[in-house]
Amino acid sequence: MNIVLKPVDQSNRDECVRLKVTKAQAEYIASNTSSLETAARHPEVARPFVIFSDDIAVGFAMFAFETDYEDPDDRYWLWRFMIDEQYQGQGYGKEALKHIISYFKENGANNIRLSTKESNINAIDLYTSYGFKPNGDTNDGEIVLELNW
Repeated sequence: MNIVLKPVDQSNRDECVRLKVTKAQAEYIASNTSSLETAARHPEVARPFVIFSDDIAVGFAMFAFETDYEDPDDRYWLWRFMIDEQYQGQGYGKEALKHIISYFKENGANNIRLSTKESNINAIDLYTSYGFKPNGDTNDGEIVLELNW
């Protein structure tokens, strides 16, 4: 499994938009189209990526990098992370999360924060297996998990 994070651009945008989670997971994450619209409104902060395994688009991630934000512990967020429904359960999410964490470290982040609904047990299990911990905060009614290094 050769995972690569490629910035969303014209060459892969259509592939990105086609990626979908299962119907049961749709309540937990915005569509990739909606996420790309958010990225377009916040180009100074948003960093959207298509997750590829070899030449196959298997997922999407979007990061928030707000390096000038006054709180150094609240500058770096994993805004979106999804694996397409047909590639779930095959290890792509675990492998992609390794690359995501490396990206943050290599780009100067001191931590990563993310938020999700408490009922999103599968995602919480994945994140906590990599050391993310609830930090006691909430964001739009979701619990905030944080990984520090």
